[in-house]
Amino acid sequence: MKGITVEDCEPQDFKKERTTVWSFPERGDWATHRYTSNFRGNWAPQVARNLLLLYSEEGDTILDPFMGAGTTLIEAKLLNRNAIGIDINPDISMLAYDRVNFKCKGRRKYPNISFYTGDARHLSEIDDESIDLIATHPPYASIIRYSSQKIDGDLSNITSPRKYVRELRSAIEEFYRVLKPNSYCAILIGDMRKKKHIVSLGFSVMQEFLDVGFVMKEHIIKIQHKMKGTREGWRGSYDFLLLAHEHLFVFRKP
Repeated sequence: MKGITVEDCEPQDFKKERTTVWSFPERGDWATHRYTSNFRGNWAPQVARNLLLLYSEEGDTILDPFMGAGTTLIEAKLLNRNAIGIDINPDISMLAYDRVNFKCKGRRKYPNISFYTGDARHLSEIDDESIDLIATHPPYASIIRYSSQKIDGDLSNITSPRKYVRELRSAIEEFYRVLKPNSYCAILIGDMRKKKHIVSLGFSVMQEFLDVGFVMKEHIIKIQHKMKGTREGWRGSYDFLLLAHEHLFVFRKP
């Protein structure tokens, strides 16, 4: 699909969200999003589009330091935002590059979209206070693993929730450094279970943002659909509730 021309570059029946509960039963498939739907763990393009429309302007620079298959970058390109995408897995970086390498029929000018393989905890190639919006969806510890153990620093290989939060803290400090004052950082994070009890990754990560110096702008509940556990089915009885939501936190750098 390298360098393809896309006719349906705009979503149908899209409406900007106005409440703190977001639910997208059907994943958007406009532009090249249809080719990212089989990449596990990436967020719906409706999430990225809402965040970019709510917290950035045309010509701004967007950063996604856990870009995965490139959903945020596709939306940045469509909405005329410059963007930087980073992923620690070089194979995934190439996948994102392929997904963003498209043209819209009848359109000639596009923003600057750049990619590199790197670690979100060490954003040395990005200048201080140069980013207008960070919009990202990191792995939730080891719930979904995106690479083998051979990639040093891949947060999806961390099995200890405490270690995961500790390592993510380094990335949060970098987010604070590169973000412009009075600009926003949006992060989608979910909780997990261990031995049938909730491990609140979401609120632990939220606290790290606050400790670094961010202030809370919004706490959005995103409803999960077509969950892996639901698709495969639960046999027999169980004495806990299925997790069916994620936390979408929006922080402001004062």
